[in-house]
Amino acid sequence: MSEEFYRMKRLPPYVIAEVNAMRAAARAAGRDIIDLGMGNPDLPPPAHVIEKLCEVAMKPDAHGYSASKGIPGIRKAQANYYGRRFNVELDPETEVVMTMGSKEGLASLATAITAPGDVVLAPNPSYPIHTFGFIIAGATIRSVPTTPDERYWESLDRAMKYSVPRPSVLIVNYPSNPTAETVDLAFYERLVAWAKENKVWILSDLAYSELYFDGNPTRSILEVPGAKDVAVEFTSMSKTFSMAGWRVGFAVGNRQLIAALTRVKSYLDYGAFTPIQAAACAALNGPQDIVEMNRNLYQKRRDVMVEAFGRAGWEIPSPKASMFAWAPLPPALAHMGSLEFSKQLLTQAEVAVAPGVGYGEDGEGFVRIAMVENEQRLRQAARNIKRYLTSMGVNTPAAK
Repeated sequence: MSEEFYRMKRLPPYVIAEVNAMRAAARAAGRDIIDLGMGNPDLPPPAHVIEKLCEVAMKPDAHGYSASKGIPGIRKAQANYYGRRFNVELDPETEVVMTMGSKEGLASLATAITAPGDVVLAPNPSYPIHTFGFIIAGATIRSVPTTPDERYWESLDRAMKYSVPRPSVLIVNYPSNPTAETVDLAFYERLVAWAKENKVWILSDLAYSELYFDGNPTRSILEVPGAKDVAVEFTSMSKTFSMAGWRVGFAVGNRQLIAALTRVKSYLDYGAFTPIQAAACAALNGPQDIVEMNRNLYQKRRDVMVEAFGRAGWEIPSPKASMFAWAPLPPALAHMGSLEFSKQLLTQAEVAVAPGVGYGEDGEGFVRIAMVENEQRLRQAARNIKRYLTSMGVNTPAAK
């Protein structure tokens, strides 16, 4: 009975968990850790959304089993959001399903559409569920680059030419977690044409749809005419409305894929708690000023972080979207690798970041920094990092 279970043997080590455990131990010991490691929003949801949750929770008949695919009102609200935001028309009955966050939706769809041995194309580096969900379902992962340049298209073509069996699914995630890279509509137009030519399903993870900066809104793959023939898209309320713990997400698009996901979910769950679904309706249908306010707040944090870390001696590229920065290790310390560097930042500077290697081998040499602390804490993190870099003999700019 000592043999490890089949699916457990197929799972790669979860590298990020090692740093998470160290962070928890440091906090338990009373150390003040500035946590820029996990993308856990530090802002509250809108007040009217919490009020709706409480109002519906007071109703005696609101505590039974709910609808696995989402109550009609929440599916209609999501369809209306796509109409307002992307000018995309969706049928709430056949092209929208509610999920318990985009993470559960991706994993359940992987279960629904994947046969053992299927080849799935996933970005590297990428958010772990993009690969883990399909590995658990029995698929084989073939990596493609995350950066959307010509090398990306060459990699797709090689995958179709040399993979046996031919890949059946491609996962895309822009704005990217962890790299914060973005794409324009022309990229999606080319991608949809490629998918139709090669008979590949596209799963687009658009979890950071509303966290864009500098006045450049993110685009949806479903804006491309005919995209619903080959694509579904996942969104989440976790970051948009600071509702991460509520576990509210959606899949929309291709009817065949939505039907498969809906059917699998009907065997696995009874849907989110009804008061949560009602409150999510209030978020989608109500005032949207909180969305812009959060966007502006994250943009200001980004500017503060890039400036303060730069003055500390660590140049960080300014992200165009998402709540993350994807930062190359300081050149003088690149030899450490991202895991050891992350451990040293935690123990020596009391700043937690996520090692890039935890998002795939191509993430080595980078760390992901989440902008989930306020500006004062970000500046404190920069001061701590400056002391650490100086102690390591890294030349840092003189204080201004």
